[in-house]
Amino acid sequence: MEITCKRCHQTIQAENCYCPSCGLPQLLYANDIAPGQAEPERWNEVVRDASEVEWKPALRWCALLAVPAGLLCSGLSPLSGMGLFWMAMAAAWSVSLYMRSQHPAWITTGAGARIGLVTGLLGGWLAIGISGVALFVQRYLLHHASQMDADWKARVEASQQMTLEMFSQMGMGNAAQMQAQKAWMLSPEGHAGMEVFGFIFSAAFFLLCAAAGGALGARMLAGRRKPEV
Repeated sequence: MEITCKRCHQTIQAENCYCPSCGLPQLLYANDIAPGQAEPERWNEVVRDASEVEWKPALRWCALLAVPAGLLCSGLSPLSGMGLFWMAMAAAWSVSLYMRSQHPAWITTGAGARIGLVTGLLGGWLAIGISGVALFVQRYLLHHASQMDADWKARVEASQQMTLEMFSQMGMGNAAQMQAQKAWMLSPEGHAGMEVFGFIFSAAFFLLCAAAGGALGARMLAGRRKPEV
């Protein structure tokens, strides 16, 4: 049987103690209880605001899961291509461990998204830090600068060629402007700027995926956890 939340009017399963959308506790009313019969209880634990997060234990789980996620998403990992998946999984797992340790009957998707966002923030900065240190070591300590510059030049030329062909088919593009852009990208300043932009772009996607993973984890755990007697 389904009921409707009195606050947000979303549909709720009858066995749920909290609204999965807004976290409002759902009370059970029974008009057909026989005289002398005890009224059934919906839960035996103290009602708490499902949208609140106890950040001290939450940060512990976020940091614990952010470390492997950051390592898997860094440039040193052969599995970094699946970085968005690892970050989302780490955020969802952080929500699950937080709920197991704190025993809340339910947390809202917003609370799960906040836990996921913190996990993504920690994991993303760790991944970017590791990747930046790895580039510094390769370029200045291992003296791979010439190979790195050659690889970058090949990538820029391939990208410029593809863009030029696409613009030519559309009857657009300015050859002189594209040559100037290519020269800037091949300069030390342009190379460094594009690397920094890539790091910022990756960090933004890590945060988005982690927030989505935390919200999804909270949503999937809805109704699964029964109040303890």
